[in-house]
Amino acid sequence: MKSIFISGGASYNSVIALDEFPQVIPQTIHHCHFNETIGNTGAGKTLTLSKLGFKTIFHSLIGNDIYGEKVRSFLQEPNLHFISDVDLNGTERHLNIMNSRGERISIFINPSTDEPKIDYQKFQKYITNADYVVINISNYSRNLLPICKQLNKEIWTDLHDYDGKNSYHQDFIDASDYIFLSSDNLPDYKPFMIQQVTKGKKLVVCTHGKGGATAYTHKGEWVEVPIINNYVMKNTNGAGDAFFSGFLYGFSKGYDTKKCMQFGTISAGLCIESELIANINLSETLIEKEYQAYF
Repeated sequence: MKSIFISGGASYNSVIALDEFPQVIPQTIHHCHFNETIGNTGAGKTLTLSKLGFKTIFHSLIGNDIYGEKVRSFLQEPNLHFISDVDLNGTERHLNIMNSRGERISIFINPSTDEPKIDYQKFQKYITNADYVVINISNYSRNLLPICKQLNKEIWTDLHDYDGKNSYHQDFIDASDYIFLSSDNLPDYKPFMIQQVTKGKKLVVCTHGKGGATAYTHKGEWVEVPIINNYVMKNTNGAGDAFFSGFLYGFSKGYDTKKCMQFGTISAGLCIESELIANINLSETLIEKEYQAYF
């Protein structure tokens, strides 16, 4: 069983689903679909990868509050060990407003602490023992980047909707060996991908929602995959993290880039069929069965 250490990104979210985003006028909306659940990039990757057979260790900040207890309850899964430090600001919370096209407006109603006082050296044993290390772009996680480098560990990161110029992301870009991002705020994504591989990155992958995904390898190869239209969308929260996780599942098996991308597509498709950030039925058996069905 491959092991993975993941740092950063757990929240307890309120999710409102509407047919269309509201117009920017005072109004009352009488009907919506509403639920509350765990969210955020670290939790999404953690739940998905643990279901795909990885021995998963996940660290995040949570508050000493009822929302922290709810986050912890979602992370009681086989293959998953959750470690945390107390966020004095309380558990991170988001309000996500979704429309019928899967688009999202995310409002941070309680952000996490940027610079918590925690002992970063305690992570050395987890990083040392991990086959893969994922450092998400939570601000506190940037303090783990030099530790990973000191231990000669390759770093995987997810820049999400990076716009190509936000300085917040630069430490993660500079330190990482494998970069994932979305083209939502970077429509001219190929120059960035080429630039990063030229600087020594081993792989850059850019997802495009319904437009599929693009990879650029250290060999200068472009790989494109479309989505699978058979998956019926209920909720797109977590789809990017599911794609990342499906790709890493394929990577851990030694598959080529295209096959890894196809596993990412399947994992994302299964995610959007669920109202949760990880499909409760996801497993190694299911994702391999889906691969045989579609490819």
